[in-house]
Amino acid sequence: MKWGEKMLDIILFPSSFFHSKKVDEDLQSEYDAVERTGLYKTIIFGYEKWFNEGKLILSEKPETLMNAAYRGWMMKPEQYKQFYEELLARNIKLITSPDEYQLFHVFPNIYPLVEEDTAKMFIYPKGTTVPIDEIKNNFSKFMVKDYVKSVKGTEFPKYFDHTITQQEFNKWMEVFYQYRGDLFTGGICIKEFLALKHYETKTNEYRVYYINHEIATVSQNSGQSTYTPAPPQELLEKYKALPGCFYTIDYAELEDGSWRIIEAGDGQVSGLSETQDYEDFYRNLSQCFEIILNCVSDM
Repeated sequence: MKWGEKMLDIILFPSSFFHSKKVDEDLQSEYDAVERTGLYKTIIFGYEKWFNEGKLILSEKPETLMNAAYRGWMMKPEQYKQFYEELLARNIKLITSPDEYQLFHVFPNIYPLVEEDTAKMFIYPKGTTVPIDEIKNNFSKFMVKDYVKSVKGTEFPKYFDHTITQQEFNKWMEVFYQYRGDLFTGGICIKEFLALKHYETKTNEYRVYYINHEIATVSQNSGQSTYTPAPPQELLEKYKALPGCFYTIDYAELEDGSWRIIEAGDGQVSGLSETQDYEDFYRNLSQCFEIILNCVSDM
């Protein structure tokens, strides 16, 4: 699929759950920043109707075809595909195609393209009994995710080690499935646990937005309270040409001072960092899409 010139006209936000004509409260600051730039038209779609009923209701419909970036909550790939197609029928073309969204949103899809610089990983279909002895033969410590997310911030262990038994692990997997619930995506990823470097109590993670094959923003992304070293520029440059026009990669510093990729994501559903300048982000977004796109995908 080749893209031609692709000016960005619209930023699309979900509404508040309780007020369909107001933006989602958690995205109010971004919405206000977009308005202050004066660079885009903003359109709101009904959160409750879309996410709970699959019905798309827009605050307005363009008279002619316009290009848009969605900023909001994650969707499963099949839901995003429907979202993309229904918007297209209403003269709104999202800058991320369904294939691009699936590539970056589902980590096992992007894994072969970043394998050199990320944790080693085993992938298992949903419901499979993960062979714990096989895992322990390969990793001294390991963590569990589905194809998109972990369940950090819960009682689920941050990592497992050689002491875990098959029976114990199976019980923990039942807990994992319960926590993910309807949000569970794809299957199970068993990832090598990486020892991250800490500055005081915080790890050193950075989120990089790549827009139209340019490094648009590089921001601290783990609540660092002071300056911390940034990822090597050479590493950031290495992933400018992945097959997508709007994506993020999260990098983390290890205890030995080296850097690894810990996440990748579609740029539309990746959150901005706490300390990031929102207006600056949206100006960069506009600037990057003022030039001719040469994004090519063979998917």
